[in-house]
Amino acid sequence: MILAPPGAGKTTRIPRALLALGLDGAVIVLEPRRLAARMAARRVAHELGESPGATVGYQVRFEECGGPNTRLWYWTEGVLTRKLLADPSLAGVSVVVLDEFHERHIDTDLAIALLRRLQRVSRPDLRIVVMSATMAPQPVADYLGGAAILESEGRLYPLAIEHTPHSAQSLEDQLAAALERLTVQGVDGDILAFLPGAAEIRRAQRACERLADRAGLAVVPLHGDLSPAEQDRAVSPGPRPKLILSTNVAESSITIEGVTTVIDSGLARIAVNSPWTGLPSLNVSRISKASARQRAGRAGRIRPGRVIRLYSEDDFARRPEHDTPEIHRRELSQVLLDLEAMGAGDLVWFDPPPEAALSAARTLLDRLGATGPTGLTAAGREMARLPLHPRLARMVVEGKRRRAGESACAAAAALSAGDRPADRSTHPAPSDLLLMIERDWPPLTRRVYDQVRRAAGNPRGSDEQGLLMAVLSAFPDRVARRQKADEYVLAGGGSALLSESSAVRGEQFLVAVDIESRRERGLPLIRIASAIRPDWLLDLYPHRIVESSAVEWNRAAERVEAVDALLYDGLAIDETRGAMPDPAAASALLYDKAQAAGLQRFFDADELNAFLARAAFAARNAAMPAIAEADLQAALRDLCEGRRCFAELEKQDLIGALRGRAPALARLEEVAPARIRLPGGRQVRVNYELDKAPWIASRLQDFFGMRETPRIAGTPLVIHLLAPNHRPVQMTTDLAGFWERLYPQVRRELSRRYPRHSWPERPE
Repeated sequence: MILAPPGAGKTTRIPRALLALGLDGAVIVLEPRRLAARMAARRVAHELGESPGATVGYQVRFEECGGPNTRLWYWTEGVLTRKLLADPSLAGVSVVVLDEFHERHIDTDLAIALLRRLQRVSRPDLRIVVMSATMAPQPVADYLGGAAILESEGRLYPLAIEHTPHSAQSLEDQLAAALERLTVQGVDGDILAFLPGAAEIRRAQRACERLADRAGLAVVPLHGDLSPAEQDRAVSPGPRPKLILSTNVAESSITIEGVTTVIDSGLARIAVNSPWTGLPSLNVSRISKASARQRAGRAGRIRPGRVIRLYSEDDFARRPEHDTPEIHRRELSQVLLDLEAMGAGDLVWFDPPPEAALSAARTLLDRLGATGPTGLTAAGREMARLPLHPRLARMVVEGKRRRAGESACAAAAALSAGDRPADRSTHPAPSDLLLMIERDWPPLTRRVYDQVRRAAGNPRGSDEQGLLMAVLSAFPDRVARRQKADEYVLAGGGSALLSESSAVRGEQFLVAVDIESRRERGLPLIRIASAIRPDWLLDLYPHRIVESSAVEWNRAAERVEAVDALLYDGLAIDETRGAMPDPAAASALLYDKAQAAGLQRFFDADELNAFLARAAFAARNAAMPAIAEADLQAALRDLCEGRRCFAELEKQDLIGALRGRAPALARLEEVAPARIRLPGGRQVRVNYELDKAPWIASRLQDFFGMRETPRIAGTPLVIHLLAPNHRPVQMTTDLAGFWERLYPQVRRELSRRYPRHSWPERPE
């Protein structure tokens, strides 16, 4: 284990020293980035007075520079995995150096675990060297079986670090403002500015061009997509000072001579996996304190330096000390597929991945048909040979089988390269992928396509249906069915909207290849879709189809219907509606819907409330059982028996059902009658209200001949005496007292107002 600060020469000096030992086999240096591997190889070759490809070479994705005499190789970490798949013994290799181990890419953790396993099982002669700028060395040394630790303090000049208050300006404008401050104060040496990616670099070039020109600075970019000549221009001494706009590739592995000032955006593009597809992508994220210190250190290699951080000191203090290793945050299906292909299931990890992530990866590989009860399937072995995520590898394998191998390779390349056409809605098509592969391909997509097609054996064929079925085989867990307009129900639960930019319009079933978290109408958006037919699911995944008989509520018709369906992962792909539902299930669902609608939806609320008030009065005054809410619900449930719609329920008698459930209510008319007869023969309604005495109302003449106040269950009624116009004259619970004390006055007033009515002095 070698620990040394950035710029100490680890990447170029240590491998060259190992080469000088005269080892029998090659020296392999694993780099976390393609640019670092290429540039380190060119640097060491130049120091040896050679061109890259002779003694010193490199191999990265899409590019190899070396030959039979190459003894020192710089590889990106993923290349090691492909080499071990082809040659599990790693024959002809004496030393493997893992550079910048502290970055802890997922391929880094996989590489050291595979090398350590190889060393223990069959290659005890294989030497492993781990190099880092910031990582604690002892855990690594222990993992390697007690490896020696070498530390170099290096030489770092003092740094003046300046933090910048939060700004609402764009990143390129913040950089330009920092550059202007530097040029006013005077610039001595090169300026290295760290930006998240190539797009930000291009915008910064435009924003800083005039200012840099006035200051005599050459503006040069540095990122992985540049040509070797452009990369050399950024790192080599030039005729005038440079403003180097770099991604985090210059944070480690590469030392740029002449840098005295660093401008740090505090951002980087970090590898993540789409939560929907599982495919890798890069998101802009805040860097850790360790990365910020590494960036700052680039300014102090040749003299005291200056650092301007485009974020506040408080922001820096809140950042994590180190980045979370990818093994703890990445999707692991590709890792497990590679391990299965190598027969390395007994791998001992330096830092074990989460069991939940391993379980999810195993489930996906099984779903893709890559693994079975005894390990890799034939399809899985073919998938493992392809430099693709397992989903896309499955697409290529299935495409070859269905005479769509060429178009499947193209679609896999477009998705792998992150190709995303902005708008496809003006060109309707059964799959967005069809339009993506018909357009002019960006250079990266072309390189991925060439590599994938070679690895797949140069398949031919572009059958459209074959491609659509291949897409389904890659995303069998992303099936969706249209519910209404552009809204789709997803297999496994949830809903999403089809983006307006999608070319797939009006399809009943589709595969949601990619969904973005941005929401419209509260739902995520399906960005890339591909149409399917439901019978394909029956052909490809009969074991995932189940038959279901259930009852469902027809909201428009307000009735229960029987639904016989074929379900794929819980999603109905075929339905038959309208048959007679199971009576018990229909009653239960009708009851649930009636409960939700409320009793007043089906029964006269005034009549029901009056009945309940009578029952409550009887319970208080005659020891009859009270009617509780549970009794109402039980009666409603009884009425739902044998019925399946609201229209049938509206014809039923809830009060009758309550009486039927409580035989004691048969005495209700005796205890709390609904009406009583007055002396004149008129029957009046008795009004019952909760927590109040019952009352009756009628014209005063109707009470002539009644001397005493009528009672119910021993309780005097409240009598509302009305004038001939039915307006209240008096209210009393003492009718005898009214006749004696108040009637004479009332009689005089009413006789004047209503002379045609009889108003006897003694109404007997």
